[in-house]
Amino acid sequence: MTNFTIRTLTGSGLVILIVAAVWFGPYSFAALMLLINVLGLYEFYRLLETPEVRPSKIAGALLSAGLILCFLVILTGLVNWKLILLIIPAASVIFLSALYRPVKKPFTGLAITFFGITCISLPICFFVAIPFLNRPVGSYHSEVPLGAFMLLWTNDTIAYLFGSRFGKHHLFMRISPGKTWEGSFAGAAAGLIAACILSLYFPLLSAIEWEGLSLVIIVCGTYGDLIKSLLKRSTGVKDSGTILPGHGGILDRFDSLLGSAPFAFIYLVLLER
Repeated sequence: MTNFTIRTLTGSGLVILIVAAVWFGPYSFAALMLLINVLGLYEFYRLLETPEVRPSKIAGALLSAGLILCFLVILTGLVNWKLILLIIPAASVIFLSALYRPVKKPFTGLAITFFGITCISLPICFFVAIPFLNRPVGSYHSEVPLGAFMLLWTNDTIAYLFGSRFGKHHLFMRISPGKTWEGSFAGAAAGLIAACILSLYFPLLSAIEWEGLSLVIIVCGTYGDLIKSLLKRSTGVKDSGTILPGHGGILDRFDSLLGSAPFAFIYLVLLER
C-alpha cells in the first residue's frame, strides 16, 4: 500500500475512535484523553532522554493521569475542588525520589519530567474541561469538543492536501519545510467553512462564535504544530513515534490539539453566559 493509503486508513480509524469516545460520555472521553496523555508523555520523554538525563517517566505519567482525573471528578461534581491539592504532595514525591536515583544530571531530568506535564497534560486538562462549560455542574455536552476535533481535522487535511499539490512558498522553512502559505490559507478557509456548517448542527454556539473558535484553533494549532517540529529538529528525529502508521506518533497527530486547547478554553470561558 502507498503511504497515502496507509495514512488514510489510519486517520479514518482514529476519527471513528475519537468520535465514539467523545459521543458516549465523560468517562469514555476522559479515557481517550488519558490515553493520549500517557502515550504523548512517553514520546516526549523518549525524545529528550539521554544516558545522563533520565526523566521520571512512570512518576510523570502517574502524576499527569492523577491531575486529569482530578479535573474530571471535580467537573462532574463528584468531589470538592480541594481534591486538586493532593497533586502538590504527589509532585513533591518526584523531587524526593531524585535523591535516590544515581544519574549525573538529576535536576535536568526533573525539569524534563515537569515540562512534559506542562506541555502535554495541562493542555489536555483544559480540553477535558470544555464539555462542562455553559452547563450546570456535572452536566456534559459533546458538541464543542467534537466540533473542535472536526475543525482541527478539516484544517490539517486541507492544508496537507492543498499544500502538497499547490504549495510553493514555505511557511517556516527553518522549522517545518513541508508547510506552505498556500496550504495554510486553504486549511484556514476550509476551517471557517466547516465552522459555518457546525453551527447548523451544533447550535450550542452561534455561527459567529463557531467562526471565532475556528480562528483560535487554526492559529494556535498551527503554532502548536510548529513548536512540535522545533522539538523534533532539536532532537534530530523525523517523527515523534511510530504508533500511528502514516502519521508518526501521538505528538505528530495531536500537536495542534495541544497547542490550541488552552486558548480554546479561554475563548469559551469568555463566551460563558
